[in-house]
Amino acid sequence: MLGKYISITSYASETSLPNMLTNKLIVYSSHLIDEEVRHVVDDSCEVIVSRRTTNYQYIEQLFQLKEGSKVLYVNDFPETSEEAIHTLLKTGIDHIEYIPYHPGTAVTQEHLGIKTAITPGEVHLVPDHIDTIINIGVRLIDITTIMDILEHFHLKEQLGGDISDRYTRKIIELSQNISDMHKQTVQLNEHLKQVVDGVNDGIVAMDTNGNISVFNQMMEQYTGVFATHAMNKNIKQILKNDQLHSFLFKENDRSRFLTINHYNLMVYRFHLEQEGTTILIFKNADETISIEKAARHDLVQKGYIAKYTFDHIIGNSKMIDNTKKIATKLAKTELPVLIQGESGTGKELYANSIHNVSSRNYQPFLAINFSALPEELIESELFGYEEGAFTGAQKGGKKGLFEQADGGTIFLDEIGDVSLKLQARLLRVIQEMEIRRIGGNKNIPINVRILAATNKDLMSLIREGQFREDLYHRLKVLCLQLPPLRERVADIPLLIEHFMKEQTNEPVTITQEVMDSLMKTNWYGNVRELKNTISYMLAVREKEQITLEDLPNAAPLNEYIYQQPSPTVVEEDWVNVKRNDTLLQSIYEINKRGERASRQKLINESMSQGLTMTEQQIRTQLHKLQHKGYISIGRGRTGTNLTAQGVNYLESND
Repeated sequence: MLGKYISITSYASETSLPNMLTNKLIVYSSHLIDEEVRHVVDDSCEVIVSRRTTNYQYIEQLFQLKEGSKVLYVNDFPETSEEAIHTLLKTGIDHIEYIPYHPGTAVTQEHLGIKTAITPGEVHLVPDHIDTIINIGVRLIDITTIMDILEHFHLKEQLGGDISDRYTRKIIELSQNISDMHKQTVQLNEHLKQVVDGVNDGIVAMDTNGNISVFNQMMEQYTGVFATHAMNKNIKQILKNDQLHSFLFKENDRSRFLTINHYNLMVYRFHLEQEGTTILIFKNADETISIEKAARHDLVQKGYIAKYTFDHIIGNSKMIDNTKKIATKLAKTELPVLIQGESGTGKELYANSIHNVSSRNYQPFLAINFSALPEELIESELFGYEEGAFTGAQKGGKKGLFEQADGGTIFLDEIGDVSLKLQARLLRVIQEMEIRRIGGNKNIPINVRILAATNKDLMSLIREGQFREDLYHRLKVLCLQLPPLRERVADIPLLIEHFMKEQTNEPVTITQEVMDSLMKTNWYGNVRELKNTISYMLAVREKEQITLEDLPNAAPLNEYIYQQPSPTVVEEDWVNVKRNDTLLQSIYEINKRGERASRQKLINESMSQGLTMTEQQIRTQLHKLQHKGYISIGRGRTGTNLTAQGVNYLESND
């Protein structure tokens, strides 16, 4: 604006100056310039020393600094630093502590501890240890100096109004910016208050002395004290509870259970070091229990719950007590557990019980029995599938058991019956803790605890090539071996009493002869066989007392058992022979049609003959038949064929 009326020439004292200035108005940027340039200023010149002010365009950054924080004010001379600091303080920007700094300042520990510097354009003078530089720009000539210049050139009346208006607009603009910042702060505080009040827990924030800065609506409910009354008061005045005071100011615990105004509350605390603030969270313990009960009820409704606990495992023998103790210890970890034991020893009960005393007891418990399902169904049940993955896939796809068990426990029962193909997928899931649905293209992370069980000798299956050794070691991180009933005979009377009470309300007794017979039995079917025997005797008895005549086959059970072959022979006679005959006949029929005897065809052919077997069972049985010399197993188109010995076997059994 002044350039239209006045010719202005600028000089810097540290560069070349004119030989002499005459009949001029000389404006110094600072009184420090006077000594440096006096020799070139003629007495005919009028001199005005500028009064300087802060460039308010950049002060917004200063308001963002934390109250009480120390900053360096960096300028070229001590006097200009002090003058600028004085201007800032006089303006009202006094929430921070300014430490003057200029070239030649002796650096102290105080200086090194300061990480923020403010400078009026002298960025190159800022020391290296500073992390944050706030450049507020060169200090401006203030309006009083401008008016002195106008007065000198007799332009005050002509330009004074315009300059005053421009200055006023700048002040209004600055005020508007400050007002907008204030509005944003108020809105942010109101938003944060709504968020804190919306939390279903009591929240209190206090400084190191216990003075309250946050007190939400739930705390009003718990204490009966309004937030407006609690704010800025000491917590000891608001919450008169000695246990709370001890917890806050004397103890180091992170949580404490307290009762305040009949509310059972769990109090948690954490400290914000930089702010010097402690946050307290008051959780309603009764509501938390109700939520857990509701979650438990939801799991029950879905069937995703472990029904049994260690109390359901009947017995007080030393062996069973020790097994329970070991199982309880294993439950406290997150590691996989392999439960091994004969059929009927209660592997499912132990799996349920382990889940129920683990940290996941309020999370899902899902089980799958590999011997009860065909392999194709097992895969979709375990891993789920995407929509359109196969014919009959339901719309939207389906979550598998691993996904549904997320956060909880999955029980893999009869793991010894899993095919090698499925073993490979299971191994990857256990290693990576992620699954991919059938027909899917993305991996889904899961968090499940693995429990597995089998009544088979997995080491023998490994030697036969029927079970992966790496999967075995992944499953058997922890191991629980269940004792057979014949090794804990002392528990038999308790079990008999339990099963009789479970199955009848009548006052039925057992003769000593029957009890002795039951105690001497080997029980190869273990507890399940004992339960079945009790059911049989209760069904056939004719009196209120069970006698020897009520035992199965009307003979003492120990004699009956001892007359039988060993379990291995029993299995061979009762199960394997049937499977062998059916498989050999199926191979014969398929070969006769000129077709290759694949495992799938053998499954279908066996089903047509009234025997259902899984692919794994087919594979195991084929290896046994090959070992006996009844069949030859070829690769590719050759397939499986009867040998002459196999044909002779079939003919001899016609």
